[in-house]
Amino acid sequence: MIAVVDYKKGNLLSVERGLRAAGAEARITADAAEIAAADGIVLPGVGAFADAAATMVELGQMDTIAARIAQGVPFLGICLGEHLLFSEGTEGAGAAGNPQGLGVLPGCVDRMPREDAQGNVFKVPHVGWNTVDFAPGAEENPLFAGISSGTYFYFTHSYIAPDGPYAIAYTTHSVTFPCAVQKGNAFGVQFHPEKSSDAGAAVLRNFVNIVNAAGVPASQN
Repeated sequence: MIAVVDYKKGNLLSVERGLRAAGAEARITADAAEIAAADGIVLPGVGAFADAAATMVELGQMDTIAARIAQGVPFLGICLGEHLLFSEGTEGAGAAGNPQGLGVLPGCVDRMPREDAQGNVFKVPHVGWNTVDFAPGAEENPLFAGISSGTYFYFTHSYIAPDGPYAIAYTTHSVTFPCAVQKGNAFGVQFHPEKSSDAGAAVLRNFVNIVNAAGVPASQN
C-alpha cells in the first residue's frame, strides 16, 4: 500500500488516481499510524511550506515520515513535497525563523528569482511545460526508467530547491534549478507527474516499481 499523505491542504485525488493507474494500492490518509504501516509514501504538492510543515507536525506525520525514510521506505515528494525533504524553507517564515522540513536533505528552499543573470525578467510562478534534463550519471536512475532526458513535464511553483550532489535532474526558467532529487529510496520532483501526461504516468509507474522492489517491513511503532 502506498500512503498519499493528507496534510489538509487540497485535492489529492489526482495523485491517488495516478498511482492506482500505475498498478498500486493507494490510499489518501492523514493518520500517522497508517503512514507508518505503508510500503511507500507520497507527499503531494499542495499549499505553502510553513502551513504544511505545521500541520504535519501537529498530526504526527513529520516524525513518522522521517523515520520511515530512514528505514528505507520509498518516498516520493511532489512539488512542495520535494521542498519538505529539505532542512528548511523561507516560504511563510516568521519571527521564529524559517519553517523546518523533514531534514532528509540539507539546505534551504527559497523563492525563484524573477530575473536571470542577464537581467531578463521571467514570470513567477513558473507555470507550464518545461524540459527535465538529467544530471550526469542519472540517465539510469530507476525513477526515470524509459524516459529520455529533455522530456517535458508540467510545473507550477514559485520556490525552488537548493542545488547539491543529490540532484538527479534540472530545469531552467529564470535560473537552472534541481527539479528532481534523491537520497537512497527518497525521491523528490518539482514537476507534477499526475499532470504530466504519459511521461508523468511513467514516473509514477517507476515509483510503484521501486516500492515493489524495496519490501521494507512495516513499522512496529
